[in-house]
Amino acid sequence: MKKRQLGNTGLVTSELGFGCMGLNYHWGPAKDRKEMIEVVRTAMDTGITMFDTAEVYGPYTNEELVGEALVGKRNHVQIATKGGFKINGLNNEVDSRPESIKAAVEGSLKRLKTDYIDLYYIHRIDPSIPIEEVAGTIQNLKQEGKILHWGLFEASAKTIRRAHKVEPLAAVENEYSIWWREAEKEIFPVLEELGIGLVAYSPLGRGYLTGKLDINANFNENDNRGGLPRFQKEAMEANQVLLDFMKEIADEQNVTTAQLAIAWILDQKPWIVPIPGTTKQSRIKENIASTDIRFDDGARQKIADALSQIEIVGDRYSAAENKRIGK
Repeated sequence: MKKRQLGNTGLVTSELGFGCMGLNYHWGPAKDRKEMIEVVRTAMDTGITMFDTAEVYGPYTNEELVGEALVGKRNHVQIATKGGFKINGLNNEVDSRPESIKAAVEGSLKRLKTDYIDLYYIHRIDPSIPIEEVAGTIQNLKQEGKILHWGLFEASAKTIRRAHKVEPLAAVENEYSIWWREAEKEIFPVLEELGIGLVAYSPLGRGYLTGKLDINANFNENDNRGGLPRFQKEAMEANQVLLDFMKEIADEQNVTTAQLAIAWILDQKPWIVPIPGTTKQSRIKENIASTDIRFDDGARQKIADALSQIEIVGDRYSAAENKRIGK
């Protein structure tokens, strides 16, 4: 698999990463742990080198699973994880105090069975702690060799600028897909100007862009999609126009809509790394095949023209979660 550079701090990864959250968190009934470990190892064996997790996933158990799966392969992969919460149950509070970040990093190192983290994100911005102070904490952790690069998750353009001025960012992680392109407005210009990479989570729209979700689906109580505005029946019905268009283009390319969705992201900017996740080994091969898809100018223009006319219905988060990310 080809490589991509995230930012200007020397972080190089596979052009497709792997989002690990869904292996044992938020997406329906519990999966068999051994099977999920094998999914991670299959992803690695097929060329994926960047694996994205977080202490709050579980909490803690997702990092433990990733750490176990990558034992003996540490020098061949890049591990990205996140901290910045005071983990206390369902209503985890943001917490970017220096002592909290340092403790979170120590915990992640232990669970991931490693002595360094390739890319460490502040998972949510703590409005009570100046981002410059957070960047200073990160500087200290980098000097100690505990993290190599750092990033922000769902940060505003202003916050990105302030943080980068103190300690250069390798990446910002944002939701980005053909279904959710908000980052193009304010975030992309800043990233391009400052030389920061984008890690695109939910590139398949939490499964919607596969075209395999039933609009009448009743999501399991452990599946957070059931509470998201975009996954209500009315929104899914309204957004079918996007899926229909994607199916048309996918058929022309002889690919699946999922492959089209990933290939489209890769085609937008050379500094974007999508991190689709899956619990099925067959989907890994399908996703990786998307890196071979190429668009000519005609296809690019056709897609751009259609997207400019399609109105997406439904927000991606609840009002409460939007508030947590400053929306």
